[in-house]
Amino acid sequence: MAQKPYTNRNPYESRLVGGRGGDRPYDTHHPYVPRDPHDTCAPGGVPHPGLAGGPVYLDYNATTPVDPRVAEAMAPYLTAFFGNPSSGHSYAEVPRRALAGARAEVAGLIGARSDEIVFTASGSEADVLALRGAVLASDRRRPHLITQATEHPAVLETARALERLHGARVTVLPVDGAGQVDPAALAAACTEDTVLVSVMAANNETGALQPVAELAALAHAHGALFHCDAAQAAGRIPLDVRALGADLVTVVGHKMYAPKGTAALYVRDGVRLEPVVHGGGQERGLRAGTENVALAVALGAAARIAAAELADGTPARTAALRDDLHRRLAEGLPGRVRLHGPREDRLPNTLNVGIEDALGHELLAAAGRVAAATGSACHSGAHTPSPVLSAMGVEPARALGALRLSLGRWTTPADVGTAATALVAAAAPR
Repeated sequence: MAQKPYTNRNPYESRLVGGRGGDRPYDTHHPYVPRDPHDTCAPGGVPHPGLAGGPVYLDYNATTPVDPRVAEAMAPYLTAFFGNPSSGHSYAEVPRRALAGARAEVAGLIGARSDEIVFTASGSEADVLALRGAVLASDRRRPHLITQATEHPAVLETARALERLHGARVTVLPVDGAGQVDPAALAAACTEDTVLVSVMAANNETGALQPVAELAALAHAHGALFHCDAAQAAGRIPLDVRALGADLVTVVGHKMYAPKGTAALYVRDGVRLEPVVHGGGQERGLRAGTENVALAVALGAAARIAAAELADGTPARTAALRDDLHRRLAEGLPGRVRLHGPREDRLPNTLNVGIEDALGHELLAAAGRVAAATGSACHSGAHTPSPVLSAMGVEPARALGALRLSLGRWTTPADVGTAATALVAAAAPR
């Protein structure tokens, strides 16, 4: 789809900051919002420049290619609109409005208010701000933190650091065979000293969705805050922080077609956190440092495009491609393909399967036309099962045969066919 021209009027002049409206001599060709607000679909039939000619990319849960529309939106803030948004002169005005606009777009994606969005440089930093911030701001002598076994290392390692360095007590809940937390286990683990519960929205390996709303309600019933790492979920499934009842939510740019190095933490109004970076008071005083307006604009543009895709049925179309890939693998390798994680309650783009009598890393090495991830980690040449699959009770031999196949914006039916054919051929007995 051809990109339509952009207006030269700054869309935030009147919509967000109550200005006078109209053009400004320094505000030409503002790229952030297209003339047609419905022109947000991915370019039909046009491959992403980073994917053209390469293997079929099925590793969108690891990172996504930057959407060209996102790159176009951020580019002027690397060159023409360079001002510090906190300055008091005219060079700051466009960056300041763009920063406010980006904050509004991120907030809109998850049902938050603009002033509840704190920009960070990564999802890991956002997780640290949520966990460390809540624990250190609590008034408990030995604060208690609860998380679960298949969380991202950014949460698990931060919890261990709080235990080691600040005397916090940490409980790690088990998961069932589908990778999901039993709410009854959370209720039993809560104490009067529990200050925070941190459970992800969706797992990065299996796509398993957690019962976040129910878990958040239990945390609140015991006087605790609830943090949700939504790195994999934001932009792929609808999220509403009010409906979920979450107090803190992590959103990550490079999981939804923005560059690496931009993320955000939703901090519900009234939640008190210890800052992760002290200094000049930016980002509600929680993360000091002059804002990177270009990256914030990129995250906002990515959020706007993702919101449009959620509204137009993209998740269902992605799920259909995922299920077609699963079907092709199962038919090509009868009796050898085992699904890891829930069949229904998972991300629409994620397929984690074990191939019996095969090792995942060997399959991907043999199927050179496919770029994906395995269910194992390599340490000095030795492969060990994924901690996520191990926590789910998947036996080591089966876990070593696992493949994580994650689809995205530029995955086509032809890609699915190519990938399935290559993987079946690689796994076929010789």
